[in-house]
Amino acid sequence: MAHMSEEGLEQKYIKEAFDTNWVVPLGPNVNAFEDDLKQFVNSQENGSENPNREIVALSAGTAAIHLALIACGVQAGDEVICQSFTFCASANPVTYIGATPVFIDSEELLEKAIIDRKAKTGKYPKAIIPVALYGMPYRIEEIMAIANKYGIPVIEDAAEGMGSRWKGRVLGTFGDYGVLSFNGNKMITTSGGGALICKDTEAKNKVMWLATQAREAYPYYQHETIGFNYRLSNICAGIGRGQMTVLGQHLAHHKHVQARYAELLKDVPGIHLHEAPNADFDANYWLCTITIDPKVRIKGQENAYKETVKSAVGGAAGVIHQVDSPTTDCQPNENVEALRVYMLERKIEARPVWKPMHKQPVFQNSPAYTNGVSEAIFKVGMCLPAGPMVSDEDINYIVDTIKSAIL
Repeated sequence: MAHMSEEGLEQKYIKEAFDTNWVVPLGPNVNAFEDDLKQFVNSQENGSENPNREIVALSAGTAAIHLALIACGVQAGDEVICQSFTFCASANPVTYIGATPVFIDSEELLEKAIIDRKAKTGKYPKAIIPVALYGMPYRIEEIMAIANKYGIPVIEDAAEGMGSRWKGRVLGTFGDYGVLSFNGNKMITTSGGGALICKDTEAKNKVMWLATQAREAYPYYQHETIGFNYRLSNICAGIGRGQMTVLGQHLAHHKHVQARYAELLKDVPGIHLHEAPNADFDANYWLCTITIDPKVRIKGQENAYKETVKSAVGGAAGVIHQVDSPTTDCQPNENVEALRVYMLERKIEARPVWKPMHKQPVFQNSPAYTNGVSEAIFKVGMCLPAGPMVSDEDINYIVDTIKSAIL
């Protein structure tokens, strides 16, 4: 008997939602999707410990971070340690609460930042948010040892790291909470959505309560705590159930794409592919990233940053503010920008890596503990296509284009 395709399953679950009139932010698909996610995040490899975590499906990964911060007791006036080299969604929810993000460049600066914040403010930061950047695991043992030493909860931002593992254990299951994202560009998608991995049933129930407007147990609507409308739609969860059936294939494909880039780029002077440092780091390679030596010259480099951007780039979806200047005080090198433009003209979408949060104007007043690492990578880094639709033929074309761009 032939198995139903991923698309067929998605359509089946969505149809069931309409047929049963569960077109709301909860329902049978949400419950089943949470069960599928729970089974996956608690899976083990290499004899690792079963973490036995619980799942709450939510409207976005950003919502998951927001609720995790509240569940950890973060309040207005508190500080939260955040990774600087990340997307803004890792830090923005800290500001929703009225707390202040404290940015650090690397694990080496974590304890220094904790001690210094205590000296300056009289109290320790209320949470630590490490990020699985481009799917690469963080140094979780070091982070957890420091967090436990000072009694600070850890919220793992594994939005880009769905399926990545540290020593065989799924990211998001080490700290107090773990964050997943199912945005359209992630390892699996529910069109939009996310999930919070909780350490036990009590934590799950608290998050679920906050995510459904924090209603008290009365026959009428009684609210004694501010809640949120953050539960995942039953329709979106139907898509997620279908996507879970191909998660393994997606993970294998991304690792294959990484391996192909490694093979084809190994002899290209000045182009370096970012790879896992050792076998403990089992990355999903959500995006494959390269760095470009400053000495590399690219065709059209003399025209880099000569004109302001007139339309959205990549995932901005057309919603941007126009700017007067084509440059800022922290931006990729001219050869990186020239290569991006060169590739875009040949129908290849490549992007700079994340701009460090401590260099974002919106966070200019936030404390930062830096050693130059994130700024240095931002100047030379670039993301290459790695999604489920990227074929070997595409990879050959991308690498040939990079080679042809180099003078």
